[in-house]
Amino acid sequence: MEEDLTPQRIVEELDKYIIGQQKAKRAVAIALRNRYRRKCLPEDLREEVIPKNILMIGPTGVGKTEIARRIAQLVKAPFLKVEATKFTEVGYVGRDVDSMVRDLVQTAVRMVEAEKIQEVQERAEQLAIERIVDHLMPRRSRRPVQGGTPFERLLRALYEEEFKEEEEPTTLAAQERRERERRMREKLIERVRSGAMDDEKIEIEVEQSSPSLPFVQVFGPQGMEEMGLDIPDMLRGMMGGRKRTARVTIREAKGILAQEAARELIDREQVIREAIQRTEESGIIFIDELDKIAGREQGFGPDVSREGVQRDLLPIIEGSTVMTKFGAVRTNHILFIAAGAFHVSKPSDLIPELQGRLPIRVELDSLTEQDFVRILTEPQNALVKQYRALLSTEGVQLEFTEDAVREIAAVAAQVNTTSENIGARRLHTIMERVLEDISFRASEFAGQTVTITAEYVRERLADVLRSEDLSRYIL
Repeated sequence: MEEDLTPQRIVEELDKYIIGQQKAKRAVAIALRNRYRRKCLPEDLREEVIPKNILMIGPTGVGKTEIARRIAQLVKAPFLKVEATKFTEVGYVGRDVDSMVRDLVQTAVRMVEAEKIQEVQERAEQLAIERIVDHLMPRRSRRPVQGGTPFERLLRALYEEEFKEEEEPTTLAAQERRERERRMREKLIERVRSGAMDDEKIEIEVEQSSPSLPFVQVFGPQGMEEMGLDIPDMLRGMMGGRKRTARVTIREAKGILAQEAARELIDREQVIREAIQRTEESGIIFIDELDKIAGREQGFGPDVSREGVQRDLLPIIEGSTVMTKFGAVRTNHILFIAAGAFHVSKPSDLIPELQGRLPIRVELDSLTEQDFVRILTEPQNALVKQYRALLSTEGVQLEFTEDAVREIAAVAAQVNTTSENIGARRLHTIMERVLEDISFRASEFAGQTVTITAEYVRERLADVLRSEDLSRYIL
């Protein structure tokens, strides 16, 4: 329940996946809680309370994106991550900043649609089974096909169980015949539902798929980019829901027909309305690499539009209405979380108006050797746990000694200090290097327990660490 997500509870949930960075966790937890508080206000005051957007400052690989992504998952909010460098100022060829809102709405539509389909899934599966049985039931004008496969013999046996072979179906009383057909149908439904006939093939009618055409992106006036020129959708509408015949297994048919039935059961207009509302009230946009568009330009060169992108971001972050193919979307209450390393530039290099629209500043700490030890072992998605699970699929029991974990953490901290600091991402590179041989020869170790020690880690990394130039390229 949303009311149970207090700031303390939100931080506790983030602690399960992200080590340290308590200041950033507290900032996003308060921002999320303020959304719930705003919903409890009277309607006239509710509109006046705007979200306090956040600027995260810190090197790469310390958890900025992960914090934003995890809070969105926690509250089931539409979430979009974009890079500030992918946008251009109006007047240049490229994506305009409004496209981030259009992408967020598209995400919300998919999210709501998936939820609605899940709600009707049981009914859709039942309808799919009934459609399959419709194909299996013999027509009144003839008996089942006189083939020799087990599947055809089964259908014929079911038919003859109800309609004795010496009897002509046309001589049966109509009411008695309907009763026998009902019993046969129930037997077929039970067999299809139980999976007893999953591997048999049947011919079904499915929706005619549109030609495989790419999504068409149009570069034109402001607001026209990607305004819904989805050619497959347009062709599907023009084709008027045409059908084609496909020969598939009953297992595949149950999935295909259940999807079709689910789409027919949900109200598309309601999905769009709910998606727009969820975008406006709960949407989160994470703008990464904001530092790359900071600074004053000289009026020439490849970065000439950086300040223009900052100006274009102003109305989106402050609150405006963006037209999408699903309708108008107001950005007034979307939460924006911006982030950047700010090694070369500073937050003060952003234009003042944009600085004012990101009032909450949090600085994330660089990761230490002890942080790396905790990252390797503590989170629910810790790297050590991931590699154990991956190799266990091939019967290899992987164990790490405490010394081995500390050695990996020490190497990561050392390489981050002597070369570029890429934070926790360095652990992925080192772990792959350490476990490369075991992963490659996993089939040879099946049924064995392989223990990774500190000595083994040093052996696998010795050649690389011996040369600083080599470590820059490999680690």
